[in-house]
Amino acid sequence: MVARTKPSPADTRTEIAIVGGGLAGGLIALALRRLRPEIPVMLIEQGEVLGGNHRWSWFASDLAAPESAALMAGFRTAEWQGYEVRFPAYARQLGSQYRSLASSDFDASLRRELSQATIHTGRGVTALDAQGVTLDGGERISARMVIDCRGAVTSEHFRGGWQVFMGRHIRTRQPHGVARPTIMDAAVRQHGAFRFVYTLPLGANDLFIEDTYYADDPVLDRGALSTRIDAYTQEQGWGAAGSDDFEIVGHEAGVLPVITGGSFADYQADQRVDGVVMAGARGGFVHPLTSYTLPFAVETALAIAADADLPGAQMAALIEQRARRHWSRTRYYRMLGSMLFGAAEPDLRYRIFEHFYRLDEDLVERFYAARSTLPDKARILIGKPPVPVSKAIQALITPGRPLAAPQETRT
Repeated sequence: MVARTKPSPADTRTEIAIVGGGLAGGLIALALRRLRPEIPVMLIEQGEVLGGNHRWSWFASDLAAPESAALMAGFRTAEWQGYEVRFPAYARQLGSQYRSLASSDFDASLRRELSQATIHTGRGVTALDAQGVTLDGGERISARMVIDCRGAVTSEHFRGGWQVFMGRHIRTRQPHGVARPTIMDAAVRQHGAFRFVYTLPLGANDLFIEDTYYADDPVLDRGALSTRIDAYTQEQGWGAAGSDDFEIVGHEAGVLPVITGGSFADYQADQRVDGVVMAGARGGFVHPLTSYTLPFAVETALAIAADADLPGAQMAALIEQRARRHWSRTRYYRMLGSMLFGAAEPDLRYRIFEHFYRLDEDLVERFYAARSTLPDKARILIGKPPVPVSKAIQALITPGRPLAAPQETRT
């Protein structure tokens, strides 16, 4: 029998309080709604919409378990059979099924499925603990279990580089004629980083174009990236900026850590709030090289729903242990990240992925899902190395650069 904390008369009471209505928090609320609908849940989000301003993409094979695919089945997604990659040395088409979800559709789906009593947007949180959450204005929500899904934080305990990106959704006046996504167009000027452009045809006249950099420094220069997207759009024949060839209907930008090493135990100790479950990117459930989060958010949501009767402190310990296993399991990808940032000249980093994308398609899928087999790992590393061996060895024995706070500039 689980002991209940008696609320004060001013308290709002729920069983499970989820702080942060992004991908991780929203999927936990959804999994609880579908698998344990009798449990009262509150999903608390500081912004006005769930999911913020993001787009999440994944391969269908990332969600190999039927229950994982089922959790995502209710969302309105864009889907394609096959995609392209481009490098200076070659271009290739692959047949994997690829999917993408916009945060606006994430918000709409959750609002359809979750009750009004569950979703609380526009509510900032000033404090949380194992017994509940304190909102801006002093309102207290007491809960048996508190789950912190407020997003990634920069930590001095991690080493690595950065993924800097800007995405733009355009609507062309004439059909653009693009049939499938280009996941990685690295046949572009590199600008002192591993740069590639990512393009999704969202409809006959809709394109999402994202300019991405694996950079040493966490600097988001909106002016420079916007100008480069303008140039790429014109080079591809989709229209000129400032003309009536297209209109801009959406955009996003950000800076994400690419973690190559550090102390996860020290990070957990810094972030831990005793008895509070830490999930999502804040909990460490990220692909360290690609920054993908969706497959891990789905798995964590289902794991929490499966043991939803546990006391909060036990769930916190369970998910923390799960995060440590994830950190251990993804060590190989941090090693590759070390070689990407430490062994390759910035303008030549694309050669690592140029080598990688020559490999078997199933291997590529397992890599993105962080399920590479031992033969996969060996196959990625054998053959003519895309970086000098001496520099690769040096990169692996060098701690790497501490992750500093992201910066933003305009030019």
